[in-house]
Amino acid sequence: MISVNPESLTERENYKFLTGSIIPRPIALVTTQSETGTINIAPFSFFNIVSSNPPMISISVQRKEGVSKDTARNAIQTGEFVVHITDENNVADANRTAKELPSDESELGLTNFTPAVSDKVSVPGLQEAKVRFECTLEHAIPLAGSKNKPGCDLLIGKIVCYHIEQDIYHNGRIDQNGLKPVARLAGHTYTKLGELFEIERP
Repeated sequence: MISVNPESLTERENYKFLTGSIIPRPIALVTTQSETGTINIAPFSFFNIVSSNPPMISISVQRKEGVSKDTARNAIQTGEFVVHITDENNVADANRTAKELPSDESELGLTNFTPAVSDKVSVPGLQEAKVRFECTLEHAIPLAGSKNKPGCDLLIGKIVCYHIEQDIYHNGRIDQNGLKPVARLAGHTYTKLGELFEIERP
């Protein structure tokens, strides 16, 4: 086994070790809205659950040269965002939203997504997603990098409304096979649900 000091590596080299090891990673497809009304859509695989009481999730939005991306900036300015679970049916469109566009131009036109009016927040969701979470921003924490040039914005969102497609909802549970989630591996590689097994907790 080799041992490597992360401080001896470049940011890109650390990224490759992390994204090649911490797999699979669920993909949050996030909609935000600028103060001027532009809808931003972007996918993030640095994403997970924080708490179930109340329900909270985390998304780490990497900065570029210390500058916040549209998703983080919009979420911080408006205090709202919507997270969609990326699945086999929407992953191609989700990938298209990763294209860098000017902040006043929406990624919506690159996709087949249809905006859906939200119940609790002003930010629209995407109708084609089987699961989406309307969120209010609980915390935004600049992390990593340096004091004057942080490396990312860690967004903690409180879920204020769930939207779940009727066909995959059964007695308070979500049918994972019906959801057909996809996850990120390293590079350009994605994965679907594979062979499943159960182990009872002690």
